[in-house]
Amino acid sequence: MKILISSTYFHPYSSGLSVYALRLAEGLADLGHEVVVLTSQYEKKLALQESFGKSQIVRMPVNFRLSKGVIMPTLPGIARKWIGWADIVNLHLPQFEAFILSKIAAGLGKPVVVTYHCDLVMSGGIINKLAGKVTTALSKNTLDNAALIVQNSLDYAENSPVLSRYLENVVESPTPITVKTITKERTKQFRSDHGITETDKVIGLAGRVATEKGYEYLAMALPKILDRYPNARVVHAGAWKSVIGERAYQEQLEEFIKPFGQKWQSLGFLSDEEFEAFFSVCDLLVFSSLNATESFGIVQLEAMSQGTPIVASNLPGVRQPVIRTGLGEIIPIRNADAIAEAVISILDKGEKARFVPADFLADFQQKAVAQRYEAWMEAIISDE
Repeated sequence: MKILISSTYFHPYSSGLSVYALRLAEGLADLGHEVVVLTSQYEKKLALQESFGKSQIVRMPVNFRLSKGVIMPTLPGIARKWIGWADIVNLHLPQFEAFILSKIAAGLGKPVVVTYHCDLVMSGGIINKLAGKVTTALSKNTLDNAALIVQNSLDYAENSPVLSRYLENVVESPTPITVKTITKERTKQFRSDHGITETDKVIGLAGRVATEKGYEYLAMALPKILDRYPNARVVHAGAWKSVIGERAYQEQLEEFIKPFGQKWQSLGFLSDEEFEAFFSVCDLLVFSSLNATESFGIVQLEAMSQGTPIVASNLPGVRQPVIRTGLGEIIPIRNADAIAEAVISILDKGEKARFVPADFLADFQQKAVAQRYEAWMEAIISDE
């Protein structure tokens, strides 16, 4: 098959959505399909077209931004060329430009599979909120025309004010992961490289700094945790200063964590291999998301691959990994006391809190997810 995947942000940008699209592209290309990824040139230094592994990336110039959305006047012409080339189109929503892409696909008679990552919840001023409402309205039109809609979990789909209207066309597919359990030697080396001692109790945070992550609630919980475990420390892996549209939240969070000094450590962006070692070092991972912008959390799966328990918000989709495995605890959102109690409970259990839920994770491997998409896409094409 010739498969066109579209995502507003793609490699080297790193978010749950862009990583999902990247791993899906890699997985489908590994199965022998021709894969082109249509995305934005969100930084001018990025090439407009380049080969990436077995896939090809086509980037469209960005004239200006509307919140995190991008305006690309050349999109219709470029998109028409590549949609015409493709046998099937895979759109990753939320995506401001998806409405245009789906209309072009319909006009050319090309089926569309939508991977619906999450509802769009916009904070900030009136411009941000307006952009969110417009994108959501356009997304509904895209969903109306989709041959199939893929979501991480039916739990999320059933509770989504947008997706719950399309349940008859929604299928559940795990988020693709590629991680493996690493050696004790690699874990030891990571500790040495980053000044993390064997006696430290490591509370992990993983992902870019963004408003919906709720990191400030862990900061509010930390004094209570330190009272019980003075050797505890928060170690954050992920983009900090470079996250588009999150400067105000970054500054707010810096004020929250300033009193903790070295008890709150930021490692910045890590490679996939380093992330694996990071998760193995963590005694637990806090996933304190606040709203429906989070629908699952790839980092939860990556942490579980190292046997690391999770403290996860009680949100549709987000709660599923812990519910299905028992590896960790579920907490109410925006509740610092609940975070502190859950963290302390897991630390009290020590090594007994750790295990690798291998059977659960098997369905999430990149190849398995790609094969699931392959079967769906082939069935859709054959029905056209």
